[in-house]
Amino acid sequence: MSPPCHTSALLLVFMALAVAGAEQSEERSCDVVGDESSESQMERALLKKLEPLSHMRFNVTVEKGKTENYIYHFRVCREVNSTSHDFGGLVQTDRQNGKTTVIGRINETQVFNGSDWIMLIYKGGDSYGRHCSGEKRRAVIMISCKRGVTASSFSIISEEREKEQECFYLFEMDSSVACPAENSHLSVGSILLITFLSLIAVYIIGGFLYQRLVVGAKGMEQIPHFAFWQDLGNLVADGCDFVCRSKPRNAPAAYRGVGDDQLGEESEERDDHLLPM
Repeated sequence: MSPPCHTSALLLVFMALAVAGAEQSEERSCDVVGDESSESQMERALLKKLEPLSHMRFNVTVEKGKTENYIYHFRVCREVNSTSHDFGGLVQTDRQNGKTTVIGRINETQVFNGSDWIMLIYKGGDSYGRHCSGEKRRAVIMISCKRGVTASSFSIISEEREKEQECFYLFEMDSSVACPAENSHLSVGSILLITFLSLIAVYIIGGFLYQRLVVGAKGMEQIPHFAFWQDLGNLVADGCDFVCRSKPRNAPAAYRGVGDDQLGEESEERDDHLLPM
């Protein structure tokens, strides 16, 4: 093989390995049951809401006597074991013999919610043996609202396998992603007050900078519309004086100067007794 052909073959091999590695590193996510066109906006919104939990792994151990000793592995919208490519989102491992059983697969997902919970269902698990008419297993995970907690308290509630059909494994966990959006605690009056104060701050600061930098004002003249506010203050003072005056408007002043009209008549007392006899 000539050197150019050898180089081209190596490049093709490296490209194939890179593509395979990229496909393996990209984890599969939940696929809602049915055609893509039938997926509702609500289901897509809920799957996006659960996305913060997709990088977490959850395990719970169940031991019932000597015959049942299992570990349940769960991931939200991701495969528990991405190398097996079995779409297993919830997998059971028998601790006695190491056998694994897929309880539910992420490529057959259902999701819906209530006011403070989200229900995630994985269908298409491995078939039952002697139970439930041999139908495929199904995992139901109830995610309840708990504020301040990303995810906790993953546990199994029960396994319903004594029926002929519609058997399921029921799990529960707590997470803040299931909580409704918190309403604003600010009233309409508070919002209006904050807006009003913000506008006043912008007016004062902006007006001050304009008067100082553009007009070149100094001292009190830097206050925007200083003459207007000064006149307004005088008008307010006059109005307060008019409304709050405690004496009649025609009452004489407390002190008046002495005029000629206030002088009494000249005393008629005479000093005749002082004249010589």
